[in-house]
Amino acid sequence: MDGKPPTISAVMPVYNGRDYLQQSLPPLVAMLARGELLEIVVADDGSTDGSGDFCRAHGAQVVTTGGRKGPAEARNVASKAARGDIVWFVDADVVAHDDAAQHLQRAFAAPEIVAVFGSYDDTPPHDAFASQYMNLRHHVVHHQSPGEASTFWSGLGAVRREPFLAVGGYDAARFLLPSIEDIELGYRLRDRGGRILLVPEMQGTHLKRWTLKGVVETDIKMRALPWARLMVERPDIPLQLNIRLGERAKAAYAGVVLASIPLALLGALAWWAPLALFTIAIALNAQLFAVFRRRNGLGFALAGLAFHQLHYVYAAATYLYCRLTHRPRLSTPA
Repeated sequence: MDGKPPTISAVMPVYNGRDYLQQSLPPLVAMLARGELLEIVVADDGSTDGSGDFCRAHGAQVVTTGGRKGPAEARNVASKAARGDIVWFVDADVVAHDDAAQHLQRAFAAPEIVAVFGSYDDTPPHDAFASQYMNLRHHVVHHQSPGEASTFWSGLGAVRREPFLAVGGYDAARFLLPSIEDIELGYRLRDRGGRILLVPEMQGTHLKRWTLKGVVETDIKMRALPWARLMVERPDIPLQLNIRLGERAKAAYAGVVLASIPLALLGALAWWAPLALFTIAIALNAQLFAVFRRRNGLGFALAGLAFHQLHYVYAAATYLYCRLTHRPRLSTPA
């Protein structure tokens, strides 16, 4: 190594994100002006709202995917065009904090680090219950396990360009829609001996407006189901973040909490039993409950934690479904 800090190319996939870009692009432009970034490369995935023109007008290099190919392919296309040593993925609906690039430089000072990712902050702009719940849940999960990680997150994550290209980038053929393409990429990077760091201090504000329907559909279809299938295929996956043993135990307990409600209504349990069990659930999820309460008050904290028990149950049910329906692949005769 020549002692020089690695150069960083910010890569942003976008599809009809003009409204988001008005907030998410300026911080990157400011980092570019300060010399913290080598360039900004935007992958326009077939936008019809002028997203590409907006980015060009603000100093970004714009490449196109040639149609609607999905964020995984958009990141691949932009990464091939990038010139930096580090490719920093920033989603179009994420406003990176001003010090984010500085956190990257410090993390990548160690040559064995192949990838780094951060977290959403705890100030999501939309007041709706679903938006507050989803973003604060993500914030807490990424603050519970800082340091060495076995996976990757592309919302605000960076990877050394050469190892990224060496493993073939994101599996865009398998993940046409935004899903767990980043998680799967992280496993392949680690298979080649790379180390991944979770640096929760590197944060961004998530601008997405969630609905409860969107939360449940995303949790099941885009996260739990493909992640469970990947875990079945790869039983050696380390248990971290959402799938660590502590989270699995909380999911099992959430099933007990929810099952107690109909039992109490039928008279099989005392009326106060669900309340007592839910109180224990608050203790088990103390960090999440504290963030919910600090940001939105006691009422939201209670409602958020109650919904979180439901989240545990449908995510666990999805995993069990995959385990029960999995059929091992038959080896092909030579």
